[in-house]
Amino acid sequence: MTWLTKYNDDRQRLIDAHAYQPASEKDACGVGLVAAIDGKPRREVVELAIRSLKNVAHRGAVDPDGLSGDGAGIMVEAPQAFFAEQVRVIGQALRPGPIAIGQIFLPRTDLGAQDRARAIVETEVLRAGFFIYGWRQTPIDLRVVGSKADATRPEIEQIMLAAPADLAGSDDGEALERELYLVRRRIERAVIAESVPGFYICSLSARSLIYKGMVRAELLDQLYPDLLDPTFEAAYAIFHQRYSTNTFPEWRLAQPFRMLAHNGEINTLKGNLNWMRSHEIRMTAQAFGDHDEDVKPVVQPGGSDSASLDNVFEVLVRAGRPAPMAKALLIPEAWAKDEGLMKPEHRALYAYCNAVMEPWDGPAAICATDGRWIVCGKDRNGLRPLRAMETHDGLLLAGSEAGLAGLPDSRIKRRLPIGPGRMIVADLRNGILLDEAEAIDALAADHPYTEWLENMVDLEPLIGPGPEPRAATGEALTRRQIAAGFSREDLDMLLDPLIVDGKEAVGSMGDDTPPAVLSTLPRPLAHYFRQNFSQVTNPPIDPLREAGAMSLKTRFKNLGNILAEEEAQTNVFVLDSPILTTGMYERMLGVVGAGTTVTIDCSYPLPAEVDRPGAGLRAAIDRIQLEAETAVREGSGLVVLTDERASEDRITIPMIIATAAVHLRLTDRGLRSFVSIVVRSSEALEPHGVAVLVGVGATAVNPWLAQEMFQERLDRGAYPGLSLRDACLNYKAGLEAGLMKTLARKGISVISAYRGGCEFEVLGLSRALTAEFFPGAPSRISGIGLAGLEQQAMRRHAAAWIDAAPSPAIGGFFRIRAGQEAHAHDARTIHLLQDACNRGDYKRFKQYSEAIRDQPDLAPRDLLDWRERLTPVPVHEVESVSDIRKRFLTPGMSLGALSPEAHGVLNVAMNRIGARSVSGEGGEDPDRYATRPDGDNMNSAVKQIASGRFGVTAEYLNQCREIEIKIAQGAKPGEGGQLPGFKVTEFIARMRHSTVGTTLISPPPHHDIYSIEDLAQLIYDLKQINPDARVTVKLVSASGIGAIASGVAKAKADCILIAGHNGGTGASPQSSIKHAGLPWEIGLAETHQVLSLNNLRSHVVVRADGGMRTGRDIVIAAILGAEEFNIGTASLIAMGCLMVRQCHSNTCPVGVCSQDPRLREKFTGTADKVVNLFSFIAEEVREYLAMLGARSLDEIVGRTDLLRQVRRGGVHLDDLDLNPLLVRVEASEKKLWAEKGRAAVPETLDARVLNDAWAFLDRGQTSELTYPISNVMRTIGAAVSSAIVRRWGSTGPTGVLTLRLNGSAGQSFGAFGAKGLKLELTGEANDYVGKGLSGADIVVKPVEWREHQPAIGNTTLYGATSGRLFVAGSAGERFAVRNSGAHAVVEGLGAHGCEYMTGGCVVVLGPVGWNLAAGMSGGELFVLGTPDRVALALNGDLASIAAVTPEAADRLQALVEAHLKATGSPLASRLLSDWSDSVLRFVRVVPTPVARAEKAAEPIEAVPA
Repeated sequence: MTWLTKYNDDRQRLIDAHAYQPASEKDACGVGLVAAIDGKPRREVVELAIRSLKNVAHRGAVDPDGLSGDGAGIMVEAPQAFFAEQVRVIGQALRPGPIAIGQIFLPRTDLGAQDRARAIVETEVLRAGFFIYGWRQTPIDLRVVGSKADATRPEIEQIMLAAPADLAGSDDGEALERELYLVRRRIERAVIAESVPGFYICSLSARSLIYKGMVRAELLDQLYPDLLDPTFEAAYAIFHQRYSTNTFPEWRLAQPFRMLAHNGEINTLKGNLNWMRSHEIRMTAQAFGDHDEDVKPVVQPGGSDSASLDNVFEVLVRAGRPAPMAKALLIPEAWAKDEGLMKPEHRALYAYCNAVMEPWDGPAAICATDGRWIVCGKDRNGLRPLRAMETHDGLLLAGSEAGLAGLPDSRIKRRLPIGPGRMIVADLRNGILLDEAEAIDALAADHPYTEWLENMVDLEPLIGPGPEPRAATGEALTRRQIAAGFSREDLDMLLDPLIVDGKEAVGSMGDDTPPAVLSTLPRPLAHYFRQNFSQVTNPPIDPLREAGAMSLKTRFKNLGNILAEEEAQTNVFVLDSPILTTGMYERMLGVVGAGTTVTIDCSYPLPAEVDRPGAGLRAAIDRIQLEAETAVREGSGLVVLTDERASEDRITIPMIIATAAVHLRLTDRGLRSFVSIVVRSSEALEPHGVAVLVGVGATAVNPWLAQEMFQERLDRGAYPGLSLRDACLNYKAGLEAGLMKTLARKGISVISAYRGGCEFEVLGLSRALTAEFFPGAPSRISGIGLAGLEQQAMRRHAAAWIDAAPSPAIGGFFRIRAGQEAHAHDARTIHLLQDACNRGDYKRFKQYSEAIRDQPDLAPRDLLDWRERLTPVPVHEVESVSDIRKRFLTPGMSLGALSPEAHGVLNVAMNRIGARSVSGEGGEDPDRYATRPDGDNMNSAVKQIASGRFGVTAEYLNQCREIEIKIAQGAKPGEGGQLPGFKVTEFIARMRHSTVGTTLISPPPHHDIYSIEDLAQLIYDLKQINPDARVTVKLVSASGIGAIASGVAKAKADCILIAGHNGGTGASPQSSIKHAGLPWEIGLAETHQVLSLNNLRSHVVVRADGGMRTGRDIVIAAILGAEEFNIGTASLIAMGCLMVRQCHSNTCPVGVCSQDPRLREKFTGTADKVVNLFSFIAEEVREYLAMLGARSLDEIVGRTDLLRQVRRGGVHLDDLDLNPLLVRVEASEKKLWAEKGRAAVPETLDARVLNDAWAFLDRGQTSELTYPISNVMRTIGAAVSSAIVRRWGSTGPTGVLTLRLNGSAGQSFGAFGAKGLKLELTGEANDYVGKGLSGADIVVKPVEWREHQPAIGNTTLYGATSGRLFVAGSAGERFAVRNSGAHAVVEGLGAHGCEYMTGGCVVVLGPVGWNLAAGMSGGELFVLGTPDRVALALNGDLASIAAVTPEAADRLQALVEAHLKATGSPLASRLLSDWSDSVLRFVRVVPTPVARAEKAAEPIEAVPA
């Protein structure tokens, strides 16, 4: 069996078993372009593009065969002279007009299909009036094609065409390109109709030609010798290097596509595709004449997210919009909250864009062209790098990194910044280059958008706060509460915090209840939906500190023709969010739906006992779908779905299904864009329920019953001091904040692109129901269907309406209560485990284990058991307890979440038995790095690096055997860690380099991991700073995790940790604990299967985490693919934890999770108790292994044939199918756990420095070395810093090693630089300069100084704790993000500067971008500018402008002087030459408490103005 045959067979088995979705495959890349601004072809354009592509190769990945890449390509202007020669060579005479060239992939091994494909192409081009010069075999050199790429290689041919006579002489070529576009779409349709496999048109154009394939970027020009021909000239060339999470080489998915190359990921793809289906119905363009239908469907099936974006970009351009406007429509700048900083004309332009269509949201850097316009642009959050420059001789160069082309500085005229959401544009026809401001000015001037904006109606003033009616009180309200399924606990735990604080409830210790599908109690339908989240391939957004880039603005009224450009498109109503109070809803009817509102009753008669289960619900769904369709066809612009008419004899359709059913029916009928859907639901109580309704299609939601309930409680005096208005506003604000967090978790900024996208994972709904109502949402294990849902609703209905005096259930979803929801950790099991560990009694542990088995089914693994008729082996032949224990870890529980005593005990225990403990994200006390006098070791063997980077220093990273990158946490994926301020003591603050008493909430994303290639870079960084440690990447279980894990393995990770949704937490929002992530069994199985499929399983260790308590859990995890195992909550219980779930309140009664000294004294945990736990579990593992006939854990890893499903859930389920977990895929290469080592990474310049700097490293002698560098030299300084801290610790040597460098520094320049190192760069640097800076000095100065020119990239000084940085130029976005102690001077900043800074000092000698100092809780910032301008840029949530006191002025002057000395900056020189005047031009920003304290202090002497 060939590799390809085996791969395809295994892949199809996984797909058929619902174990794998091809749509989960992701990619990222490096991208760039070279263009001659005058539009004249040059050979140098092609050569520089090829050179640049080679210099971005490290942003891609390579297959183990060494040659098969993830994809590389180049789009060039069609070289007319080159192809004129090709036409002459084949004996044809040139005809008038340009030559059009088609680069076509044909099926290589099916010659009959090849012939059919050629016939289709020829038929359509001839029908359109083109003349065929002939076919040309595209020359290729197979020596550079790897075995995998060759197995899937297409036949590559070019067709050369002459234009029809009526198009040959068109001046601008637009008509010809439009005709070629229509011809291509007809060809594609015909190919699909005839089922021709393996056919793809890379390009068909007289302007552009694409060469691409599955080769390494360095080899593309060797694969295609055309590119090496000296006569092959072009005016522009766009290049792309792909990094795919999937290793299957599909040539068609390499980029560029027809118009663009895209580095990033479209987070809103599901919603965008759904809305495009609606837009297509009304989509018409005069430019297409009678051929509108030829371009539909616009988005072609089977493409990637980038290909889909390209499809829509292309149709907008071919319909007549210029490429810059297409970019503005699809990837607009954030504008909704940017009052003051943005020009009114720009705001009007973007408001128009928002009215026309939904943005394609997600991290993006795009390089695009329509043949005339060249566009280089970024996403609204600026999440992907894009550096640009113009040369004196008229070239524009842009790319993912600076220095790609290696041009001398003397040739560079200027470097051009590109801010978030912005673009630079070159008009090749007129030879004009527009910078980021000029480009938007030009677009905004095309139409009177400011006047058009007056047509938009802001609903807030019209329907905002006002009277709030009541619909039910007393007993009637109680009955409705019970029917909706809400307990008293729900109101106490979820509703009350929203009303009192306007915020979601916070909880701790994770979720130990069963998923809804396994519960014996009826659960709300929303509980079957798990929120999607971003990890690795794209980042979540920070909704706290970057909310300005997000918007909940909601449009009402018809959505028009997206291909038009007219004033009527702005005739819409706009509301600030989709949340409506009951009063707002009623007032809205008179404004939005005046005369056209149709209300649809979503209740139906109570089914009789003789009725077929689910038949009544099905009939009711059919009815509301028909009513909605009829209403819209008859002109209704507002449809209201309501369940308020439920009664004693009427039951409700679950409103999530009702909403989804109506949304999908209207979408399928082409009517959805004509109407808004308002949902009045009794089932929505908290943000998750509202998010699901919007996610399945609701335009707006009125949680009317929740409002009735809090109004009732308000009337009873439950909320003293709150008025009804306050309660309504708080509730609305809390829901909106939770909705923002849900969007942000998936990396989505704008509600319009989220709506209808069904960005959820279904856990426990039947596959049939999911496919019908929630298409695109995975339902991995199937579950309950309509019949079961109706039965559950009837149970609730009976409880609500039969009792004479109804009383809501007490509830036990959050806290354990008798007779309510089951919990894994109950009083009996806690007592048995603690007793066993206290006494060292294995028999007692076995009683505990039996008690666990006697519990109800709480997790998928509880439905599994061993295969029958296995042959056991004697226990004494099984590997030892000591060997098994080495595979165990205590997971990342931070110093801060845990008390120092509990944290230390875990470390001591795990070190005693040769296992490992993970530090968590709170740093580590350096006193622990040395062995204690009693011989115990309190140092964590695994150091965690999380998004907050608290306590992460060069020394910290060198005091471990392993480094864990926490991408996500099971209890709150898509969010950062959270430590309440009252737990931040002086000791904790010192460990975290933060401020005492300040709440610490880590950013949801790692700001240096916005894509898979960024993760590869961080892994590279960590392997430089610690040349011995393995690197682990922690992910959270979700469908699609297998593809992500493949990308992580290719990024050189050594271990992949799959965490289940039920992992513990010190503090998390309750909706995150309960409604995000999947059980680890699902994610672990997929990870093992897909890694095996892609021949990557032998490259990495797989670890599992989440609620493991017994040897049985360990063995099942091993069978599903795990080799190592985290045991967290059980280890806390062994130390004394009672699971009172008060970790977030600092009131742990046993001192495990408290920083209160009084409570810490109550801690009785010992290392012996923890050792007993792990010894007991290991011993039980041995017993199970013996029973299974295995002598080691290695023998059962991935052996799913040892398991069988023995229960399929309750009788009310359609099915509960765990077969997707049990599909077995055999890896072609296998390694034992002990054989898997540390994946090596390429050396950097430091390898040479370590050899050259022997005098410094041997005895600390001050030394100086000089080297030329280029962008491929990454992470310079890290390996040297490792040597420094290993020799001298954090104090550093007495001498200094200075590296004088010239050129363009690669990513992570100076990362983790230690004290004693100084880096002086003359040139420019890329992203992540000074990441984790730990005492080093870094200087970046240009060859030729130009005021405010870009000198370094994004995310500088991320997590820096000490050291200095001087930059004689400006920086990109997120400068000094999470700076905890470094001092820096820079001459300009992009957006989000000094975000979440907790220490240090930053001086900015130039302009600053918006959202300055967001979340800044420590440190000091000086900005050269006016107070008004700084105030506009400032995010004032935590930071304020303060007086420049004399002491502050002295600190400022000292830093500016140091900057002048280090860089020779002319700007610094000018300022210091008249310092008494210059100091008055600085604005000082500090945390608000500091500003208040200084203002209150007497006397305060400010520098006189």
